[in-house]
Amino acid sequence: MESHKKGLRRFNTVQFITLMFLIIIFIGSFLLFLPISHQTGKQLTYIDALFVATSSVCVTGLTPINISQVLSPFGHIVMMILIEIGGLGFMSIALIVAMMFRKRVSLQSRLVIKEMLNLNNHGGVVKLLKFVVKFSVGVQLLGVILLGFQFIPEYGMKRGIFYSIFHAVSAFCNAGFDLFGDSLLGYQQNPYVLLVISGLIISGGFGFIVWYDLIHWQDHRRFSLHTKIALMVTLSLLIGGTVLFSVTDRFYEMSFVKQLTNSFFLSVTPRTAGFASIDYGSMSYAGLILTIVLMFIGGTSGSTAGGIKTTTLGVLLIQLVSTLKGRDEAEWQERSIPRNIVMKSFVLFFFASLLCLLSALVLSMTEYSPQHSGIEYVLFEVVSAFATVGLTMGLTPHLTLFGKLLIMCLMFIGRVGLYTVMYALLRKELKDMGNKFNYPKETVLIG
Repeated sequence: MESHKKGLRRFNTVQFITLMFLIIIFIGSFLLFLPISHQTGKQLTYIDALFVATSSVCVTGLTPINISQVLSPFGHIVMMILIEIGGLGFMSIALIVAMMFRKRVSLQSRLVIKEMLNLNNHGGVVKLLKFVVKFSVGVQLLGVILLGFQFIPEYGMKRGIFYSIFHAVSAFCNAGFDLFGDSLLGYQQNPYVLLVISGLIISGGFGFIVWYDLIHWQDHRRFSLHTKIALMVTLSLLIGGTVLFSVTDRFYEMSFVKQLTNSFFLSVTPRTAGFASIDYGSMSYAGLILTIVLMFIGGTSGSTAGGIKTTTLGVLLIQLVSTLKGRDEAEWQERSIPRNIVMKSFVLFFFASLLCLLSALVLSMTEYSPQHSGIEYVLFEVVSAFATVGLTMGLTPHLTLFGKLLIMCLMFIGRVGLYTVMYALLRKELKDMGNKFNYPKETVLIG
C-alpha cells in the first residue's frame, strides 16, 4: 500500500491529469465495445470503439461510424457521460461527489484543478470550480428545456427528452455529436434550433473565468484583462465570421432571416462544436479557409472548447500592434502583458501550426483522397481533430488504421496537451537555472 502511494507521488500534476484522461478513455472504449452498447445486428470493432471514446472524452465529435445507427441507447448514455467528463473535467465530477459527502478538497486536488482551469495559482480554485459545476448544470438544463419545445412534439415524450438532453450536453461541451445521423442538416431552415444550439456552444466555449467575471461584475465593477481580451476576440470572430460567411456561401433558396441564422451558425460551430447545418464537402474554398482558421483559433481558455484559444490570438495581435507602434511591451487598455505570456503565446501558436502541417503531410501520403479534392480535404480533418471541433469533409469514415491512430493522438493532444501540458510545462514553477547568467547578445538579420 505504501509503495502504491509512493508510486502515485512520482507523477506531477500534468502527468496525473494526462493519465486520468487516458484511463477514462480506455474505460469508455471498453464499455462502448460491449454488445449492450450496440444496436441489434450491429457490430463495432475495438479500434472504432476506442476512436469514439477518445472523441467523446476529448469533446471532438469526429466518428468513423454513424452513432445513431450503430450504438444503442446504453451506448449513447456512455458517450454522454464521457462527453460531460471530458468537457467539464473529471475533477468537476469528483467535486460533485465530494460536495455530496461533504469531504474536504486536498491540496493535491486543488493543484490539479488549477492546471485544468489554466489558473495562475490555486487560491480560490474550489470556489471557482463550484461555480463551473453550478453554471454548467444550469445552462445545460436550460438547453434541455428549450430543445424540448422542438424535439418532444417532433419525436414524442421519451425520445424527445433524451434527444434534448443528449444534444444539450453535446452542444454545451462543444462535442458536436448528434443522434440524427446527418448532424443538423435537417434543421437548416429551423432558426430556433440553430440559435439554441449556438447559444449552448457559445456558453460552453466562452470560458468559465469569463462567465464568472461577467456574472460577478457588480462585486468589482471592472473586468480582468483576460475577460476583456476574450470578449473582444470572441465578438470580433462571431460578427466577422457571420459577415464573411454571408458573402462566401450564400443560401439563395432561404429567406434573409434563415440565411443570416445559418451564416451566424457557420461562424459559431467551428469554435469548437462540430455541428453542421450544411455539407462542408460542397462549401466554397473561401468558406473552407475561413472555417479552418476559426477551428484553429477555437474558444477561450478555461472552457470546454479547443484550439489555440481566443486569448492566445488576442495576445499575439496586441503584441503585433504594439510592435508596429515601436513599443517593446504588449500594451492594451492601459495594461502591459508580461513578456513570458507573450512568448508562451508565440510558442503555442508555432507548435500548433507545425503539428497540424506535419500531420496533414503524413495523412496526405497515407490516406485516400477523392478525385478533384485537394489538400484542404486532409488539412480540414487535421485541424478539426487538433482543435477538437469534429467537423469533417468526409474523411473520418474512410481513415486507415494508421489514420485513425494519428487523428486520435491529435484529439488527445488538442484536449489534454495544449489545454494542460503546454501551459503547465512552460509555467515557471521551479527556478530556471538559465536565469543565473546571461549570454552576450548578437543581432540577426530578419525580413
